[in-house]
Amino acid sequence: MNNFSLVGRLTADPVVKDLDGGKKVSNITVAVQRPFKNQDGLYETDFIPITLWQGLAESLSTYCVKGSQIAVSGRMQMKTTFLQDQQIQMVEVIAEKISFLSSPKSEEEAD
Repeated sequence: MNNFSLVGRLTADPVVKDLDGGKKVSNITVAVQRPFKNQDGLYETDFIPITLWQGLAESLSTYCVKGSQIAVSGRMQMKTTFLQDQQIQMVEVIAEKISFLSSPKSEEEAD
């Protein structure tokens, strides 16, 4: 089973990019506070990069802005890339469902 879920806040306004094949993609980062304190008595925050495709990317861009709270469900997959002629494998989070947990952006922000 390959399931991923989190609740957090957008670290920036979502931007949708149009790819050559006509697909739309948005790469976002969601800040997720850990549910426990560290040695210093502080809550730490993880910043999770997430990829959204097509309708999910467009919906998020339409209704959310930096600071919006969202819930994300999806899957993780391996991604291979090259850095300085070395092959590197990375885990990539792909969103499959988004729930908007804070108020939608106002009409002025939507324009």
